[in-house]
Amino acid sequence: MASGGAGRGFAHGGSQPRRLEETMRGRLGRECVYVPSCRFGLYVALRHWCPPGGRVLMSPVNDDVIFFVVLAAGLRPVQAPLHPLDASLDIDAVPDEVWGSLSAVLTTNLYGNPDPAPRLRARCDALGIPLFEDAAHAIGSETGGRPVGAWGDAAVFSLSKHVGAKAGGMLALADPGLRAAVERTRAELLLPRRPTAELAYAVRPYAEAAVRGLRLRGAAWAAMRLLGLTEREEIRMPLRPRELARAGRSAPGLDAYDPWVRVDMHDYRLTPGRPRLRRIGRKLERLDEVLAACRAGTELLLSTPWAKPTGAAQPLFRVPLFVADRDAAIAALARRGIVVGYLYDPPLDDYAGPDFTDPSPAPEAARWFARHALPVDPLRAREAVEVLERCGARPVQAPGGREPQGLSRGGLGPSRG
Repeated sequence: MASGGAGRGFAHGGSQPRRLEETMRGRLGRECVYVPSCRFGLYVALRHWCPPGGRVLMSPVNDDVIFFVVLAAGLRPVQAPLHPLDASLDIDAVPDEVWGSLSAVLTTNLYGNPDPAPRLRARCDALGIPLFEDAAHAIGSETGGRPVGAWGDAAVFSLSKHVGAKAGGMLALADPGLRAAVERTRAELLLPRRPTAELAYAVRPYAEAAVRGLRLRGAAWAAMRLLGLTEREEIRMPLRPRELARAGRSAPGLDAYDPWVRVDMHDYRLTPGRPRLRRIGRKLERLDEVLAACRAGTELLLSTPWAKPTGAAQPLFRVPLFVADRDAAIAALARRGIVVGYLYDPPLDDYAGPDFTDPSPAPEAARWFARHALPVDPLRAREAVEVLERCGARPVQAPGGREPQGLSRGGLGPSRG
């Protein structure tokens, strides 16, 4: 565990972290603590609320990094059944004996489609266990008349997604009296600022703009592979089960799990510098404008034959469309310069196996979603629709051959009273 000196370095950012926290507090009505990444914030929350050895219900259609964060906290992931069209947790399909074994529940709110937080809140209250909301994709989504992130004991947000800052996160707390304790945990876990990381962050937007302008994406990826800088050749990172089992003997702790937790974001636990914080602040100021554009794009995509839900649209981070040949659709979109990311196939229980997680008791819906969902950026909705129409993408039929009744286009799930 890092010394508290790294945490004290947070003060070098001046008042900027506080301003970011105040902005998010105004949106959520909850105490907020700035963290360098969503994954780091989740680890802080799990360590604060969950003693090692506990069991956490989570979605199998989720980023593998989050899976490894749960393991790093010394906890056992338990994979939940899902609704097939928005990958939200299917509360009624979780067996009673599983509910009775849990230490916590972790939502995903995949692509911004909310999990059934009001019912999960009630269930967790009845069991006396914490509810954590992963709101990385859902900074503008609502459910039950509240923002996503305003239901759990704690919620984590990514400022890399809708905000587009490529860094930063927020840990929201239901109990403002816990702020000091959470800040102490943050300070103990942070690593000191690295000038090279700050320089890389500063030049990244210009490098990305040059790659886009010169149409060098393919060459850039080839160079990164040649230099060994890419950590994923497939959708999921390599599991490396022997090394993962050895890391488990050191849990809880981030150091042993760092090769898995850091993937795609090596500065996930570094103390931020002033330039980084200032850029995040500028991006956050434009959030409402971005969310309005996302909502408009979501509405357009949900009006297409490839969309399944119906009802009021959320400002989704990605809109899951369902096509019969996803690989062909991805290739067609790539030729237009539209990169499809945020795929989570296979589900985590198929990926990790029973040595590292409890499998879902009803895995087929998660497998169907992971295999067929095509997450499209709503900010490029019109271009994406043109490409899919031109390439003749065919909708895929939902499981069971018909659409479930009562599913809302915001991902609020079937109405069950």
